[in-house]
Amino acid sequence: MHTVVVGTSGVTASDVLAVARDGARIELSGDAVAALAAARGIVDALAAKPEPVYGVSTGFGALATRHISPELRAQLQRNIVRSHAAGMGPRVEREVVRALMFLRLKTVCSGRTGVRPEVAQTMADVLNAGITPVVHEYGSLGCSGDLAPLSHCALTLMGEGDAEGPDGVVRPAGELLAEHGIAPVALREKEGLALLNGTDGMLGMLVMALADLDMLYKSADITAALSLEALLGTDKVLAPELHAIRPHPGQGASAANMLAVLEGSELTGHHQDDAPRVQDAYSVRCAPQVAGAGRDTLAHARLVAERELASAVDNPVVLPDGRVESNGNFHGAPVAYVLDFLAIAVADLASIAERRTDRLLDKNRSHGLPPFLADDAGVDSGLMIAQYTQAALVSELKRLAVPASADSIPSSAMQEDHVSMGWSAARKLRTAVDNLTRVLAVELYAASRAVELREGLSPAPATQAAITAVRKAGVEGPGPDRFLAPDLAAADVFVREGRLVAAVEAVTGPLL
Repeated sequence: MHTVVVGTSGVTASDVLAVARDGARIELSGDAVAALAAARGIVDALAAKPEPVYGVSTGFGALATRHISPELRAQLQRNIVRSHAAGMGPRVEREVVRALMFLRLKTVCSGRTGVRPEVAQTMADVLNAGITPVVHEYGSLGCSGDLAPLSHCALTLMGEGDAEGPDGVVRPAGELLAEHGIAPVALREKEGLALLNGTDGMLGMLVMALADLDMLYKSADITAALSLEALLGTDKVLAPELHAIRPHPGQGASAANMLAVLEGSELTGHHQDDAPRVQDAYSVRCAPQVAGAGRDTLAHARLVAERELASAVDNPVVLPDGRVESNGNFHGAPVAYVLDFLAIAVADLASIAERRTDRLLDKNRSHGLPPFLADDAGVDSGLMIAQYTQAALVSELKRLAVPASADSIPSSAMQEDHVSMGWSAARKLRTAVDNLTRVLAVELYAASRAVELREGLSPAPATQAAITAVRKAGVEGPGPDRFLAPDLAAADVFVREGRLVAAVEAVTGPLL
């Protein structure tokens, strides 16, 4: 099994994906252990002094004015975890919780938090044992960290609350730790606070969304190319020289992908009844511009994620010169903004895909295709209601594109009077990514059927490979009406698992 070594300088997106989705094992580097011990020494020295230090010898948030005596400090750290583990609603996904815990461990190992090495090792041990704390949907405002989600994780380290075992059964966390030989952590000064104070949940969901969208943007280029073929559109608009004079990188990459997918097609450039069609509709002609803008948004979001992956997010922090200083680095605005930007780009990509699907089904705009791609229109309804489903998904995506980060709701007796709502932005982006997959699956379903109805003309080798692969996946082709939901579900899985991209890349080579 792949092993991820966590050091003092952050982690990579591939590390997060390996731990969250693939169950990679975690080891702490020698440098990380040394940095943990050194920072802990500084915290212990401050704890012994009479002067109050936030998070070490004071209360938290609006209660930071109270100086806590030494005999109550362990209780203080336990209490912050217990009281902040106040999430509600459905459980979030296992991969999200694993990413959340791993990214908190990343910051702990930076040596900027003052947490003891044994606490960090316990975090790694819990992840390596496949124990997943129960974390709920609601409880983070995206400021002062993803507080409730991280608190539920810290509760598991203490042997309290509920967690899911490697067998998928939810049980008391203490029992699971005991079965795997893991001793519960007895928290000391600052450690409870350090386990809660980070953007880890929203960052983990951003990293996973970026990986998913990288594949889905390639999928969208493929489905757009299929629709262009099915509508007998022209591929001249994809010429590199046209995109070079508006040099947005994403636009150029999307056009290059579509051109590669359409190479060798006999369907492009034909016009019904020899009537000249000077230009295709925007949804066909402007596909690279829309998908390209989304790709450039992905590139910006990836840059923000890389910076955050290299960051140590906590309050207060132990600086290299030994000072322990309060700060505002836990504010989720940088991550929240790009999560919202991505939701907007996703909604627009889905919207243009739905417009192409609608054009394929409309006999007045499809250039000779049967109404709704039906076998016997009137007796058969064809794909009429598949487009309804796609339209409903797009409408939902437009609602999900409303930015969470434009909101703020004060908390903690107005001490935390401006928050990022980054966790909420991340949660809705996950839904948006799921719905975009479904929208592209419907376009694939319609466009592949339409291409097969163009008798006498051969599609491009790459699009033919896509059609052959999706048919082998259980998605049926043209014919009389049948129960559509299973076909659409199979197309969804085909796109979601990356098999559409794989089938095309087997012909074209790697897409951009």
